[in-house]
Amino acid sequence: MAQSQQNSDASDSGIAAASDQPSAFRSEDVWAIWLGWIVLAVALAATWWSRPDGVQSLVGRYEALTRQLNALKTSDTNSIQITELQTQREELRKELARNPLRPYLAKLRSWSDNPLDAFVGSDGNTQWVGLAGMFLVGLLLFGLGVAGMGERLRGFPAAFFTVYLLSILSFVLADQKVVKHYNLEYALWALVIGLIISNTIGTPQWLRPAVRTEFYIKTGLVLLGAEVLFNRLLSLGAPGIFVSWVVTPTVLIATYAFGQRILRIPSRSLNMVISADMSVCGVSAAVATAAACRAKREELSLAIGLSLSFTVIMMVVMPAVIEALGMGPVLGGAWIGGTIDSTGAVAAAGGMLGETALAVAVTIKMIQNILIGVVAFGVAVYWVTYVDRKSSQSRPSLKEVWRRFPKFILGFLAASLVFSGIAASGVEGNAIVSAVLSGTSATLRGWFFCFAFVSIGLETNFRELRQFFKGGKPLVLYVCGQTLNLILTLAMAWLMFEKVFPNAAISLAQ
Repeated sequence: MAQSQQNSDASDSGIAAASDQPSAFRSEDVWAIWLGWIVLAVALAATWWSRPDGVQSLVGRYEALTRQLNALKTSDTNSIQITELQTQREELRKELARNPLRPYLAKLRSWSDNPLDAFVGSDGNTQWVGLAGMFLVGLLLFGLGVAGMGERLRGFPAAFFTVYLLSILSFVLADQKVVKHYNLEYALWALVIGLIISNTIGTPQWLRPAVRTEFYIKTGLVLLGAEVLFNRLLSLGAPGIFVSWVVTPTVLIATYAFGQRILRIPSRSLNMVISADMSVCGVSAAVATAAACRAKREELSLAIGLSLSFTVIMMVVMPAVIEALGMGPVLGGAWIGGTIDSTGAVAAAGGMLGETALAVAVTIKMIQNILIGVVAFGVAVYWVTYVDRKSSQSRPSLKEVWRRFPKFILGFLAASLVFSGIAASGVEGNAIVSAVLSGTSATLRGWFFCFAFVSIGLETNFRELRQFFKGGKPLVLYVCGQTLNLILTLAMAWLMFEKVFPNAAISLAQ
């Protein structure tokens, strides 16, 4: 009877369910780490063993081109010559490391009139091999995880195949050229598709074994860690840290306090998840924070829905506002990187302002992404210390803090450290990391996130969300918090990049 009650409670808490497993080695967080590192290790080994002959000669040519470029950049040489040399150097870098797994993982392409064009690769051939490979990789990885967590695999393959097909549909819709022009990304389409199913015919029971929002996102976040390279983050130095690490926690704390003291939102966990989602980095921070404060699944869905809706608006409006106000690409890129939630949306919005703005925006967002672990740990401590503290407890239990802390964050940080070290080892190491990320990690992460957004839609029912929208308080919280975020980020970016460190982004601009 006690065990049944425990299982029921775990199910109700949604995000916390994984942490209530009898064994830590069977938890969702641990298996997300294992799966993420299996992908990274296999891709790294395959790329390493596929190195071309004469690597040292290629490295020498690359370094010679770099010296030539640096010399030209200090003179008044025609920029066309610099661009040509940069193109040659980029092609040479690609020769240094080739990822043999790339052809077996499909990434759909843009299309205009015929949706079938999305399935045609750059070589003109249909990507059936890559699509089949993507399905098999996902099935094997998450099937292994499901079995490792002690759950039955029966019904999972068919359910996962359906989620996979819905994800393909999401990518196809997002890749239509007109849709892509307005930056309506796959995440929005995946969520909408899932919501239509769940709120019309209802999510069938046979599909539920593959509806695993947190598992897909957590595994994708471990892969994201390999993309957060410290040598790139340090290229912006102090101003990047001030914009990301000073403004972000300030907005988080202020928004949460506003929600509790002014709006008086009944659910503290909903308040915290929305605050973290809006101030840190969208879905990634929302999942990590929800795990730390044991938010309900419906609360996470609501926060992510708000985030995606405003992300679409902001990535279309902000570039236009920046150009209208005459901001430079560095200031505009920093403002975008510090405020728009999704990394993909940041890249899209920054790209509208040029290569310099794109580089600054993405780098600022990567610096901000590091805060995922810090925020999750801080929320876990705060929840144990104040929110859930029993009157009989004199001080919080470290064991309880550790139990609440989302362990997959450790996989994220480990991936970041290891791949940062490899990238910093030299030209060859940097080329290998780039090949692993572009050919395997980034592609799989995009698919895993799409599985997650489809799952969010499939397990979200508007009738269940109605209680959280009473009085419109969550919407008011998000709007007020994001307004504060926009003002403080712009002020800090202007102070850092225009006044205190005006030359901070030169290395990224070149």
